[in-house]
Amino acid sequence: QNTKNLTDFSGTISNYETDVFRHIFDELEKLSGKNYGGTLPIVGQAHRLRVEEGSSSGRPAIDPAQEKIDIAFRVIADHIRALSFAIADGIIPSNEGRGYVLRRILRRGVRYGRSLGLHEPFFFKLVEVVAKTMGGVFPELCTKQETIKEVIRREEGAFNKTLDKGIELFEREVARGAPTISGAFAFRLYDEQGFPLDLTELMARERGLTIDVAGFERLMEEQRDRARAAQKKEKISVEEDKLKAEPTKFLGYDFLETESVVETVLPSKKPEEFNIVLDRTPLYAEMGGQVGDRGLLHVPGHDRTEIGQLRVIDTQKRGDVFVHRAALVEGRAPEPGEAVRVSVDADRRRAIQGHHTVTHLLHWALHQVVSHDASQKGSYVGPDKLTFDFSSAPLTKQQVRDVETLVNEKIAENAPVSWTEIPYAEAKQRTDIIQFFGEKYGDTVRVLQIGGAPRALNGYSMELCGGTHVRSTDEIGPFRIVKEEAIAAGIRRIEAVAGEAARSWAKHEAARQQEKFETVARKKPDIAPLPAFQSDATTSEMVQQVNVRAAHLEKVEGEVHDWEKQRAKTANAGLRSRAAQIANELAASHVEEDFCVAEVPDGDSKLLQAVADALKSKFNGPIFLASAKDGNVALVAAVPKELTAKFQANTLIQRVAPIVGGKGGGRPENAQGAGKDPSKIAEALATARELLV
Repeated sequence: QNTKNLTDFSGTISNYETDVFRHIFDELEKLSGKNYGGTLPIVGQAHRLRVEEGSSSGRPAIDPAQEKIDIAFRVIADHIRALSFAIADGIIPSNEGRGYVLRRILRRGVRYGRSLGLHEPFFFKLVEVVAKTMGGVFPELCTKQETIKEVIRREEGAFNKTLDKGIELFEREVARGAPTISGAFAFRLYDEQGFPLDLTELMARERGLTIDVAGFERLMEEQRDRARAAQKKEKISVEEDKLKAEPTKFLGYDFLETESVVETVLPSKKPEEFNIVLDRTPLYAEMGGQVGDRGLLHVPGHDRTEIGQLRVIDTQKRGDVFVHRAALVEGRAPEPGEAVRVSVDADRRRAIQGHHTVTHLLHWALHQVVSHDASQKGSYVGPDKLTFDFSSAPLTKQQVRDVETLVNEKIAENAPVSWTEIPYAEAKQRTDIIQFFGEKYGDTVRVLQIGGAPRALNGYSMELCGGTHVRSTDEIGPFRIVKEEAIAAGIRRIEAVAGEAARSWAKHEAARQQEKFETVARKKPDIAPLPAFQSDATTSEMVQQVNVRAAHLEKVEGEVHDWEKQRAKTANAGLRSRAAQIANELAASHVEEDFCVAEVPDGDSKLLQAVADALKSKFNGPIFLASAKDGNVALVAAVPKELTAKFQANTLIQRVAPIVGGKGGGRPENAQGAGKDPSKIAEALATARELLV
């Protein structure tokens, strides 16, 4: 190989002069048309650079413009390498955590591209050379090259739309002459143009300016407060340090009802609600994307008669303690030390479990159909629906259908769903068990397995998961993807339903389809009828009916759209034909006149404008036309450009339109107006003639 080893610089004094960077510089030179000069900061290079004759200081001479170019080359080369390695490792630019670090790196690099005259997306074009030079050391750069390019291209394209505007705003701010950039302005660049604070700081340093960072942080915190206040979900108002209780034992994997002892009862924000901590519970606390369980809490008396009943409306976790937010239904609330009976809302739990297990199937199916790089970024698992966030380019319609079909096939296989606990150290060694980087796991973890022999850790889908699940896939029921959309750069979200939630969705969707069909039918009544929807069919049949109706709707909408286009085309041809005939008649009747003022029978603004346009090639003077149709008056004025110094079409309309009870406007060459009094058309035309004499 002709590439220098990084540990053998062959006499060079900078890493940037090795072939690792040289190949990137070569590509940048092609893209920008500028050359890398190898200039370095003065310190440490005086022995290397030629001392300019006549220099009184004896310091090496550096061209400031070339130094600026070279800095940009080095920053871009460093940043494209960092981005490529990180994205290959599964990190996606975003607004949080590691993702935001990547986003800042990319945006800083893109801004340096402006120093090289690069105004179109270019960063992604450097990925190939990074893969070629470093792929031998890190093979993922080659295997995931297209993914890396697509992620960078999307992210760079989005920032490119606001970068130039942000730079323009910054230049205006600098021109004001203040030595400090205000926190409010830095926040504006961040909020409106997507400028990370460190990018604004860099630009300020280049101008010898400082930034009011404290002011910026204050505004950021205010924005966070507003976002928190806007969240509608009511949280349990208990802090961990207020809880004096032993860890709650969760029995909900195996039981839906238990006898428990009350550890503590804390007041809630509402007088009729309580935050109750039990020694053990079958209710799952919200975590891992799965919502908390609901249920009932019974307070028995000494003779086993019930002296209190509460409805558990949410279950959340504080540390290792489960807190049950409960509303009093009748009787009294329990007291610490009392034994109570607590039960899970079984139907709701069943729906949640189906959605949770099918989320795992969905994750597996995305890997099979889309890419193994489609890694989970978040989820919501509730009784009504599930959402699954993942890193990916937009899915095609065919990919969505293929994923849905594959999930339903796996559901129909009735594969066993099992779970087992193993040491986390063992799980880390298993590449076939999905775990999430950055998550905090204990010494022992729970592996959810679909397929294979129960608890043998040989399923086709295996993930670390502490949620509740069905026992076999056929318990899930029919699965339907409702929506696939972007929620952030490089992050997609699938919304889906399964089981009873799919049945409920199908009914609502069928009603929506009926409304949509009726809207289309009003435009063209003779379209083919919408296939019937049987609400007493099985869920699978109902979902299939919705699919058939959706295809039918798409077809008839296309037919009606084509029909409307043809109808408009025919009407437009008829309009032009009639307008040409009227224009010929007006040209003939005004051949000896300097202007044309006339009434067109039974016309609207479209006809009048078409007549005026046709008349312009036959008549060289000002044109003023009026017409009435269905009680409305239309006015059009047209003046040749060479006569606009004397007459203006917009002025004519503004003077005449009030006569017919209306108004209008336009340009000196062409203007339109409208009114509500057809009886005044003769007076309006007389006024127009007076104005054109």
